Amino acid sequence: MSNASQTTAAILAHSYLDTWNASNPQQRKLLLESAWSEAPSYVDPMMSGAGREQIDGLIGAVQSRFPGWKFSLLGTPDLHGSYLRFSWSLGPDGADGPVKGTDFVVLEDGRIKDVTGFLDQIPEHA
Repeated sequence: MSNASQTTAAILAHSYLDTWNASNPQQRKLLLESAWSEAPSYVDPMMSGAGREQIDGLIGAVQSRFPGWKFSLLGTPDLHGSYLRFSWSLGPDGADGPVKGTDFVVLEDGRIKDVTGFLDQIPEHA
């Protein structure tokens, strides 16, 4: 992957994680409007949503279940055409997160269109 592609992949992955980490509803709404397409979708083994409003609700639910926890990028994201792949962890800020996953993103005009998430590590109590 070229340096430009690596930079683009990192920017997109960080924009995505910034949306999931935004605890302020107004900030999260702005991130959803700027980084996500007009009609995005999200699905993982535990939840799914269509449209920015439903995805905002999913993010709020995760933040309520894991208060104060943050998503962090793991490794280097990959970009292939309009497809982005990256791994993340979720845990207390600054700590190795006990929840880990890998997300596959379809981009539309450089914005997040469809996300399919896989949960790679989930503690029993999560």
